[in-house]
Amino acid sequence: MAGSVPPGPGVGEGSRGRVSPWNAANAVTLLRLVLVPVFGWLLLHEGGETSGWRTAAAVVFAVAVVTDRVDGDLARRRGLVTDLGKIADPLADKALVGTALVGLSVLDELAWWVTVIVLVREIGITLMRLVVIRHGIMPAGRGGKVKTAAQALAITLFLLPLVGVGHLVAVWVMALAVLLTVGTGIDYVAQAWRLRQTSERTRRKRAARAAARAASRQAMATDGRQVTGEPPASGDRLPSGDRVTGEPGG
Repeated sequence: MAGSVPPGPGVGEGSRGRVSPWNAANAVTLLRLVLVPVFGWLLLHEGGETSGWRTAAAVVFAVAVVTDRVDGDLARRRGLVTDLGKIADPLADKALVGTALVGLSVLDELAWWVTVIVLVREIGITLMRLVVIRHGIMPAGRGGKVKTAAQALAITLFLLPLVGVGHLVAVWVMALAVLLTVGTGIDYVAQAWRLRQTSERTRRKRAARAAARAASRQAMATDGRQVTGEPPASGDRLPSGDRVTGEPGG
């Protein structure tokens, strides 16, 4: 529980200086990473045909999902946000979900196209966030949180040795999770495009390009007047001998 975590290195230091990466929030994240291979072994043990091992895999998966909420709450409440946490947290999430989906597909419990769609979306959006971070932060929206919850529930149901109506419920929940995965992915791409078009970085680049084009046009106009002997515009007046007329200046 969050309230029972004793103060340690980095706890409460968010407002005083650099936060140590060795803190409670990151410890929970690393625990989730450690649980990933344990979960994978339980899922694939004995070909995934033993109800006991499948149930154990579902329990470990559920515990790992809960730790995702715990480390996030700890990091926000105690000011323990670190660069290590920003990298390890999404890595642990993707590793957990990826192991579950690939494992279920290997066992012929889940169609491979479902696994491919979900993983391409998750990895693609993560990479896209890294690209557009120069323009600003893309916060996780409500749709993304609902998608994550739907994925976790669907995977848990598929991990359990359900039959009949229970398995049918798992299939429908997975279908909903896939729809949310695709829909929120499209929404995030649209957000990234809008962010890129309206960011301060983009505005500065556009202003710099406009200024460069204006300067280029002004230089070309000035050169043209000098060659033809036309008087320069105000602010560009030159001594008469500097015009390209072959006559020395006075």
